Amino acid sequence: MPKARIVVVEDEPAIRRGVSDALRLSGYDVTEAADGSVGLREGAAAGVDLVLLDLLLPKRDGLDVLTELRKTCPTRPVIILTARGSEDDRVKGLKMGADDYVVKPFSAKELLARVEAVLRRTLKAVPEVRVAHLGGGTIDLARREVRWGDASRTDLSETEAALLKYLLMNRERAVSREELLTRVWGIGTAGLETRAVDMHVARLRAKLKDPDGDEAGEAIVTVRAHGYMAGPGLIVREDDQ
Repeated sequence: MPKARIVVVEDEPAIRRGVSDALRLSGYDVTEAADGSVGLREGAAAGVDLVLLDLLLPKRDGLDVLTELRKTCPTRPVIILTARGSEDDRVKGLKMGADDYVVKPFSAKELLARVEAVLRRTLKAVPEVRVAHLGGGTIDLARREVRWGDASRTDLSETEAALLKYLLMNRERAVSREELLTRVWGIGTAGLETRAVDMHVARLRAKLKDPDGDEAGEAIVTVRAHGYMAGPGLIVREDDQ
């Protein structure tokens, strides 16, 4: 799984570049935004784990961006980066939902420590799924294969296994195609067709059909206007994790 995805919203090119370079060198996936309008769009995108947000921004003020993010993504972590260092400004930002507040100028070391601390607090540790059951079949994600009751086997590609694992590890919600492109394929979504996700899901559904024709239950559910989620036919047992 890729490391956390962070959006840096900062209008000063030198600061934005310095912060982004420091994050990338630490292994983070970074998206940059130079104004509040782009920052809000990128910060609210699927798969984002943290937003670093300046307050003095063109087109849309940082506190306005924070307010909108709290409406659309209420649990998304936000660290404010700003030259406004007064106590009143810090309190206002934190009361509006910011998770931390870093005053300029700051060192890369300090910022990285704040980022790591916020991510530790906010990212839930999801148990790894290694095995799932579907009707008479056992899906071994490590071996990338499905073992059926008649001793036959169906091989899964690396992407198919990763796709199924991600859906299983987020089985309580619908996962968008854009999030799957980011998290499973490891690529950004700008200008890309999401048809590739649909094609992989179709192939995966075909491979998860019991060769004996037994009813195994739905493996992957399409959620209209949202994406996909693990279906009720897929069962993960505690002793398999």
